[in-house]
Amino acid sequence: MPELPDVAVYLDLIERDIVGHRLQDVEVRGLAVLRSFDPPIDAAEGATVVGTRRLGKRLVLELDEDLFLVIHLMIAGRLFWKEVGANARGKDVLLALRFDNGTLLLREVAKKKRARVWLHRGEQAMIDEHDRGGLEPLEIDRDAFASALTGENRTLKRALTSPTKFSGIGNAYSDEILLHARLSPVKRTGQLSDEEIDRLYDATRSTLQLWLDRLREEAADGWPTKVTAFRPEMVVHGKFRQPCSVCGTEVQRIAYADNEVNYCPSCQTDGKVLADRSLSRLLKADWPKTVEELEGFRS
Repeated sequence: MPELPDVAVYLDLIERDIVGHRLQDVEVRGLAVLRSFDPPIDAAEGATVVGTRRLGKRLVLELDEDLFLVIHLMIAGRLFWKEVGANARGKDVLLALRFDNGTLLLREVAKKKRARVWLHRGEQAMIDEHDRGGLEPLEIDRDAFASALTGENRTLKRALTSPTKFSGIGNAYSDEILLHARLSPVKRTGQLSDEEIDRLYDATRSTLQLWLDRLREEAADGWPTKVTAFRPEMVVHGKFRQPCSVCGTEVQRIAYADNEVNYCPSCQTDGKVLADRSLSRLLKADWPKTVEELEGFRS
């Protein structure tokens, strides 16, 4: 799922190529993508894009006439820009926004279509539905970060990815943040020392800024053709059973529902292997507890 750095880069490109241009036509091709009905989506036709903003992982196109078009890419939704005259068709296109200078496509290459689009009239109506209240991690100071983090006693993974606490952090970047902070994803926020909070605050800001700068550099020559949560430069996210680039230890994971937590035992958990619920229920007492036991378990 695109997170803060990815969404911010999309908004950079919308600012560059679309703000100031008139939306000539809106074509909804996905039956489930449109989640609002009042005002009707065709009310946006003829309006001019006057600005953008990000609300968590949602992109907002601010139109004149007090209209706000909100796009949530969910897991597999991606945006593509087509110049005037270019082919803007495709069976995976859910939404086509035609401007006087080109067409913005929302595409989703997945069997289950989860991307969502809303049109709201009035800023407050838009905020009421989409603003989850999370703080902007690149804009807050250490004390505000600590207050949000420790307001409830949750695991660090859960706290970082909660949209009511922090805006725009998801599964991928939280894995990287916790690796750089050298903290276990299952450590409780109520157990953190001041020094650990300092490390996590610094790691959150530096990791997000690193990826924001990197993605902006990659998009300098055009719209990204591949936005993914699994990037070769990442240290632990998506690197299960691959060596940690910091220490060389095999990266481990905890799988749950449709998500997973990736971590380095040596860098983050003092060499302990965290129980993967999908397997430890079966293995029970035989589940390996350390990296050394894990290697013996597989041999």
